[in-house]
Amino acid sequence: MNRLFSIFIFAVVITLNISAQTVAFKNVNVIPLDKEQVLSNQTVLVRDGIIVEIGSKVTLPKDAQIIDGKGKYLIPGLVDMHAHLLSDEKFPDSLAPDELKIMLANGVTTVRIMIGTPEHLILRKQSANQEILAPTLYVASPQISGRSFGDPFNGYVVTNETQAREAVRHAKQVGYDFIKLTFFITRSVYDAVIDEADKQNIRVIGHVDRQVGLARVFEAKQQIEHLDGFFEAMIPSSANLPGSTSGVYVWQAKAWESLDVLDEKIIPELARKSVAANPFSCPTLTFLKTSFGTGQTDEQVFSRPGYRFYPPELQKEMDEPRHRFWENPPSAERRAKYVDYRNKITKAIWQAGGHIMAGSDSPEWLLLYGFSLHTELQNLVEAGLSNYAAIEAATKNPAMFFGTLEQTGTIEKGKKADMVLLDANPLEKISNTEKRSGVMLKGKYYTQTEMNKWLDEIAAKFQKALN
Repeated sequence: MNRLFSIFIFAVVITLNISAQTVAFKNVNVIPLDKEQVLSNQTVLVRDGIIVEIGSKVTLPKDAQIIDGKGKYLIPGLVDMHAHLLSDEKFPDSLAPDELKIMLANGVTTVRIMIGTPEHLILRKQSANQEILAPTLYVASPQISGRSFGDPFNGYVVTNETQAREAVRHAKQVGYDFIKLTFFITRSVYDAVIDEADKQNIRVIGHVDRQVGLARVFEAKQQIEHLDGFFEAMIPSSANLPGSTSGVYVWQAKAWESLDVLDEKIIPELARKSVAANPFSCPTLTFLKTSFGTGQTDEQVFSRPGYRFYPPELQKEMDEPRHRFWENPPSAERRAKYVDYRNKITKAIWQAGGHIMAGSDSPEWLLLYGFSLHTELQNLVEAGLSNYAAIEAATKNPAMFFGTLEQTGTIEKGKKADMVLLDANPLEKISNTEKRSGVMLKGKYYTQTEMNKWLDEIAAKFQKALN
């Protein structure tokens, strides 16, 4: 048999096996996320990847796979709104499906890749066609930046209006879902990106450059990552400072001086303006807090559950920035303010009616995707969000952002069956999202025991990835 034809038949078989199933969660406590409630002792019936019945008295088909949910809690599948892959740089592309399986094994059923590549577009299609076992993918464009940086640099270097428009048009034509902005962007370039993106009907997401400023970004209604620009907007006009610690400027000692003078009283006003401009915000608290605020000892880094997936060469390389920053860190007082203000801004946006979205920014600084999303939920709660709001940040809110709330984001009849079965109630303790019994993706259920075996196999494979 021709090899390509064999692959095609295999993909078709996989597709049929994944989707054509009837599964019933019996006697389970459902946290549907349509509102803050727990529906006790329910049966959730899934057929062909769709939730078809929810209730205390559901007639079960004879061919249904029964999953005992007694004492357990069912929540919607989790969404990581800010992720990257190790295969973007050092790992071979062939390992990308395994990276996505790590996310799935942690209950992540949808992912927004934040600096896209052509390989990501292939993965997005393969996931949609169920040719690979992977979360649903949304892929932002290669980054638009004012200059090249990093090795490799995956992006469009844009220094004038013409280049800006060409980059946006190319990203739209190729098929990326969003336009991603990063650093060193001038006001004229930004204006051209926003104008062309509007013409091409594609949304702009990402960083806020000093040269652009928060006020202009509010005007443009851009979706902001990392709370960029907020600290700069909090600098009193009387202070003679060029900016604060957003983005790459967190590395500049001079930028940390701004933490001494930031006007905390303006936070509620900025939050209201942010929500009015674009209600969606992805603060990525864990990455920035851990990396530049609280820090972690070597022992804490080594004990992370995702650490074993990095081969020794990559452990050393990816840990170098942490050691470099902490050789001569800002004062403890300034770092405490950095964390405190980020928490207060996040809480203020939520209290103003904004939709906080959970993003890990993994696998930066040895914070591995999947595992680190649960830490992000915990940090959202530490910032002042309720447990329910933190779960919304990784379920319902992303669905609202994607415009898919009629199909995803909550557990309701007629919606897609991406769900996580937990052994304990996350409304009582947010870290209970880590106590998984299993995950359902597109109507197919995988036990945590089964997925833990995946993780062991993938960890061993990753240790040889750079050989």
